[in-house]
Amino acid sequence: MTDQFSTKPARDSIFGVCAAFASDFGFNPLWLRLAIGGGLMWNMEAALGAYVVLGVIVLVSRLAAPDARASATPVVAPAAIAAPTQDVEEVPLARAA
Repeated sequence: MTDQFSTKPARDSIFGVCAAFASDFGFNPLWLRLAIGGGLMWNMEAALGAYVVLGVIVLVSRLAAPDARASATPVVAPAAIAAPTQDVEEVPLARAA
């Protein structure tokens, strides 16, 4: 199974709990976000408690079994771009009015 969801939290996420939990279990995080958002409408304390519990589960799972693929990703240095060897004649451009 390919990991199609990013484990890195996006800029507009809150702690990345839904994305990380969905990535661990292989489903779209939108469904979990909708469930927690719907839970906020009925019982705020229970929904926030569930979010915290999911956060603790993600934290424990990431500490107990770190993702081997993330640490095995090689860091590639950017390649240097060679300067052109041809002599380029500069053409003066017309100035705008």
